[in-house]
Amino acid sequence: MAATDWQPARLRATRALTPDIRLFEIAPSETAPAPPGSHLGVAVMIGERPDTRSYSLLDSGADGLYRIAVKRLPDSRGGSAYMHGLEPGARLSISGPRNHFGLTLGRPGYLLVAGGIGITPLHAMALALHQAGAPFRLLYAARTRQDLALADDLRARIGDRLETVTDQEGGRIDLPAAIAGLAPGGEAYLCGPFGLMEAARRAWAEAGRPAQGLRFETFGTGGRHATEPFTVRIPRLAKEIVVSRNQTLLEALEAAGVGMIHDCRRGECGLCTVKILGLDGTVDHRDVFFSDAQKAANAQLCTCVSRVVGGGITIDTADRAG
Repeated sequence: MAATDWQPARLRATRALTPDIRLFEIAPSETAPAPPGSHLGVAVMIGERPDTRSYSLLDSGADGLYRIAVKRLPDSRGGSAYMHGLEPGARLSISGPRNHFGLTLGRPGYLLVAGGIGITPLHAMALALHQAGAPFRLLYAARTRQDLALADDLRARIGDRLETVTDQEGGRIDLPAAIAGLAPGGEAYLCGPFGLMEAARRAWAEAGRPAQGLRFETFGTGGRHATEPFTVRIPRLAKEIVVSRNQTLLEALEAAGVGMIHDCRRGECGLCTVKILGLDGTVDHRDVFFSDAQKAANAQLCTCVSRVVGGGITIDTADRAG
C-alpha cells in the first residue's frame, strides 16, 4: 500500500440528503489543508475484512471538520453500506486529504459538470471558484429532482452559476454547447458516470480543445460492460485467482497475498497498474488514468477499477515475493 498517514477521527454528525445519500461531518484529531478536488481515505469493514474507501471532500475543511457525502449503491461492494450504518460519535480512522483532481486557478473560464453523486468534488471547486471571483458554470445532472442532493446548498451559495437538469424531466446536458461557451484557454472539470465521461471526451476533442484542459474524476464503479466474475493468472507467482462480481481485481490480488501498491482506488493515480501478458476476453477499462490509445493497446490496466468480461487475463505485477 502507498505510504499514508492515518489518524483517529470522530463522526460528529450525519444527515440524510436524499433517501440514499448521507452527509457525514468528521472531526479529525489534526486538520490539514484540503484544496478543491481532495479526497479523504476512510477505513471501513467489509464483513469482517478491513478495507479502505476514498470520498471526495465537499469543502476546504477550514472550520476543522471534513465533510463527505456517500451514496449507498445497490451494487456496493460494502463500503457505502458500512458508512450508512455509522452513527454520530463513531470512531473512525482516516487518511489524507490527498488530491489527484486538483483545480488550477487563474484560467479565463471554467466549466464544471457533475453527474449524480459526482457533484461531491465539484461542490468544493464551485465554492473555491466563487470565492476567487472566477468565471464559471456548474452543470449538475441527476435522475430526478430528489437526487440533486446538494443543489439547494449550492444555489444558495453560487446563485445562477448552477444549472440543473434531470432525466425525469427529459433534461440533458448539452456538452457541445457548454464547451463552445467556454472561453478560449478555459478548463473543464467533470465527475460522474462512465457514459458522461465518454461523451465529454468526444465533445471536447470535436471542439478542438487541448486535451490537457479537460480533467476527470470517475466513480470507478461502471464501465462499458456489466460486471461479472473473471479469472486472473500470474505465472511468475504460480497463482490463479477468481475475481468475484462484488470485488475489484485489486482486492482479489490483495486477498491472495499479492503485494500491491495503490492509493486512490478510483482509477485516477495509476499506482496499481499491472502488465497484461495475455487475454482471453475483453478488458473493460474503467479508469481515467490511461489515454484512449493506451486502453486500445491493452498493455496495462488499473486493477482498482478495470475488469475483464467473457474470459480471463494473465498479468504480471511488481510483487517480487515469488
